[in-house]
Amino acid sequence: MKSKRITQSQLESYLWGAATLLRGHIDAGDYKQFIFPLLFFKRLCDVYDEEVSHALKESGGDKEYAELPEQHRFQIPANAHWKAVRSKVTNVGKAIQDALRAIEKTNPDTLYGVFGDAQWTNKDRLPDQMLRDLIEHFSSQTLSLENCPEDELGVGYEFLIKKFADDSGHTAAEFYTNRTLVHLMTEVLEPKPGESIYDPTCGSAGMLLSVVAHLKRQNKEWRNLKLYGQERNLLTSAIGRMNLFLHGIEDFKIVRGDTLSNPAFVEGDRLKQFDVVLANPPYSIKQWDRDEWSADPWGRNIYGTPPQGRADYAFWQHIISSLKPKSGRCAILFPHGVLFRNEELAMREKLIAHDILECVLGLGPNLFYNSPMEACIVICRANKSKERRNKILFINAVNEVTRERAQSFLTDDHITRISKAYRKFEDIDGFTKVASNDEVRAKSNNLSIPLYVRTEGALRVAEDGAEYRADLLKDAIDSWQESSKTLRTSMGNLLEELLKNN
Repeated sequence: MKSKRITQSQLESYLWGAATLLRGHIDAGDYKQFIFPLLFFKRLCDVYDEEVSHALKESGGDKEYAELPEQHRFQIPANAHWKAVRSKVTNVGKAIQDALRAIEKTNPDTLYGVFGDAQWTNKDRLPDQMLRDLIEHFSSQTLSLENCPEDELGVGYEFLIKKFADDSGHTAAEFYTNRTLVHLMTEVLEPKPGESIYDPTCGSAGMLLSVVAHLKRQNKEWRNLKLYGQERNLLTSAIGRMNLFLHGIEDFKIVRGDTLSNPAFVEGDRLKQFDVVLANPPYSIKQWDRDEWSADPWGRNIYGTPPQGRADYAFWQHIISSLKPKSGRCAILFPHGVLFRNEELAMREKLIAHDILECVLGLGPNLFYNSPMEACIVICRANKSKERRNKILFINAVNEVTRERAQSFLTDDHITRISKAYRKFEDIDGFTKVASNDEVRAKSNNLSIPLYVRTEGALRVAEDGAEYRADLLKDAIDSWQESSKTLRTSMGNLLEELLKNN
């Protein structure tokens, strides 16, 4: 019997329904380490069965032919199939763990380590009954390609990533970047078919996927893109790999590891270089090996050694060193501090002298995940066009932001306006300013945007470039008052409930 095509809303409800079964057993922040592997496991098995069905039809019922490796994208051993795990009543966690490891082992070149390292056999956290309920829930839909095409499942998976980010609080930034920001970064870099795309801190691979989506929107060839990513966190790198597979992308390399201490992509004695680099590095991290960087074997310390308390310029220099000399360009999401902090002044001076910085783009508040701070995007180009040499475009897009249901994002109109301003590369009163490198040097190599673009919202700019905005202060106070009020109400209700029960 033919299964029914799953709608997007049914898919989202089905995916989130699986997560709700974990409530009360494990923390919301840990849902992802169990739900994502099970979803991917179910998809692999359903697609395998679909391939068997097509091959049987094609061969007139020849089972041996249908099970040949060349009939399948991934190999699923019979004892590691979803159906085999579904039949287990006891030690379900061990059955899941054994099946996932068997699939990884059978597909070493593509799936090794893709399921992460969740502790499936911990019965205190994952009792048999709960895992059986979870497996039965996932079994309620058939995730074949016919029922659930790659693009649609990919969108569902992104929905789940976003939901987990919302649920898990401050840890979200590690694997999730505001997708409208990613869209903007991709638009300004204009990736082309066949180019190499790299994200040195790739999280759940949203930036790499954004390039694919960009080319798809333009009806351009996307299958010949060369996608590369590195991610320090094991679970997050696994989520990124699953994300690409579930979007139907198989030709990519995501490597787990620390980009600063052990860059994964090297050619001989130097870093591999790419056409496009998109990145949202962890900002101002303190846990990194500064001493090693000062004598970096890959020669990435082109402008110097950043302070121990802030590794931002280490990532920036790594990215610049990873650009192809002719076609290389990058967009990096940073906190504003990189533009004006005194402790990085000497490096900033060399960066400006290098004439690789093309644009400094200031964004509105709350676009960094779970943080009210304002973000900026810096755009660098290894080979600037003649008319842009020795110049930097400053864009103050602080008002190009929309806030709905406690979420801040850029609309398509915001993205179009900013992208057009970047392409025009000319002064627009109160929005953009083209400054020569000499003008920047005259301002002590300070890149703080209000020094160049004046807007009504900016009250004053201090010597260190810190921005004082009355409207932001008011928003912060209003937000604090609102959360205090909500907390007081919740505590009052809780106390009432406790008194009632006693």
